[in-house]
Amino acid sequence: MNEMTNIMAQAEYSAGAKKALDRKPQLFINGEWVDSTGGEMITVIDPSNGKEISRFVEATDADVDKAVAAARTAFDDGRWTGLPPIARETMIHALADQIAQRAELFAELEAIDNGKPSTVAGALDIPASVGMLHYMAGWATKIGGDCIDPMAAPSGAFHAYVRREPVGVAAQIVPWNFPLLMAVLKVAPALAAGCTIVLKPAEQTSLTALLLADMINEAGLPPGVLNIVTGYGHTAGDRLVKHPDVDKVAFTGSTEIGKVINKNATDTLKLVTLELGGKSPVIVLPDVDVSATSGGAADAIFFNSGQVCIAGSRIYAHKDIFDKLVEGVSEAAQGWKVGPSLSPETRMGPLVSDEQHKRVMDYIDQGKKAGASVVTGGEALGPDGYYVSPTVMVDVDPDMSVVREEIFGPVVVAQRFDDLDEVARQANDTSYGLAASVWTRDLSAMHHMCAKLKAGTVWGNCHGVIDPALPFGGFKESGLGREQGREGVEAYTEQKSVIIAL
Repeated sequence: MNEMTNIMAQAEYSAGAKKALDRKPQLFINGEWVDSTGGEMITVIDPSNGKEISRFVEATDADVDKAVAAARTAFDDGRWTGLPPIARETMIHALADQIAQRAELFAELEAIDNGKPSTVAGALDIPASVGMLHYMAGWATKIGGDCIDPMAAPSGAFHAYVRREPVGVAAQIVPWNFPLLMAVLKVAPALAAGCTIVLKPAEQTSLTALLLADMINEAGLPPGVLNIVTGYGHTAGDRLVKHPDVDKVAFTGSTEIGKVINKNATDTLKLVTLELGGKSPVIVLPDVDVSATSGGAADAIFFNSGQVCIAGSRIYAHKDIFDKLVEGVSEAAQGWKVGPSLSPETRMGPLVSDEQHKRVMDYIDQGKKAGASVVTGGEALGPDGYYVSPTVMVDVDPDMSVVREEIFGPVVVAQRFDDLDEVARQANDTSYGLAASVWTRDLSAMHHMCAKLKAGTVWGNCHGVIDPALPFGGFKESGLGREQGREGVEAYTEQKSVIIAL
């Protein structure tokens, strides 16, 4: 069957989704839905068919200023920071419960907006968002400092201790690949630490953030604690980063934009957390079960249409099993049924936008022109929507753009290696250092490789396992700082040393 005719039509939206899409375009500031001071709108496109389905506000500078002022007041007057920690914990749990009660609607909107299968959003994105809030809520009552005896003074001469205090107003700018989960990943620790927030969702995927805003008051959060403004990164996002009343910036997105944000935040010496791009290696040793590992390697790149910062986009397979592994990954790719986001049969949806679709297809074309061979996939599917078939490429060399640059699509390149030191060097030959995985039954070799790889997270015999209790972030140009775990909460705090003469 011709792949161009093998994509079924997008299903009809539910009544709840239609209501959400028909909402009046407004911003959520100081606990209220408010009109923008401007009249510009951003269109919402369903990537499963390329059709416009809604619009939301393109925030002006004045809108951003209003949101920051609300967060500043809410922080300074103590309505959030002055609460007992258990009160903050209770409200964060309540926000999680609000999402859980509307899980089906959240999953549908995420699918409509991003293109990911609603079955995946319902099984992963939404439960993970709820879990992140519940986990981080517990930190609100567990943030503390240390009592330390000064080393140069007689015992008992001073009472010295270290306090951890919330940093202040946090500007949080989140990406489009996991819209709700990435928003919650930033909101939850900031709230637990006692910060107030202005959240800007991605301009491609703002639907679930707007739905989240509906629940902020219901969860009991005071006005101004969590404000949500929609708009473009180069306008609303830039205004937030440069705003003098913003104390902390947290961004997830491309390394290119992350560098710009870091430079702009330097003028006021804001604290910055950046979770940026990746080109994660999947290293396969010769002793593996090739069939099982092939499925794991396919999952590592084709999940979420490859639009994952930790996607396993570079396979390094030992020469003894290279051919079998490539064959296995290619066969596994055939099982990733491509289709519209609301179809229960879809395993891989469209890319998020026409822009991203063109970007991925351009990389595939670059690879072909440079001499790479396509084992499977490499095609744009259609005729409507932004579909790309799961793609496996071989005959690549380290200088090709498909090997060196983050494609952010369902495209994996496979290369051979002979020994562990060689593959460690190849895997580290990148400006990125976000994640990696090693597949082997040899525990000695596993630990050897984990020590050598320059990456913030290394998985063994799995890929992409993320947990709120473990810190997450990258080496090199994959970011600054860590999110999740204790480190993720402490990233929203300042340390204050107090020394009192007795």
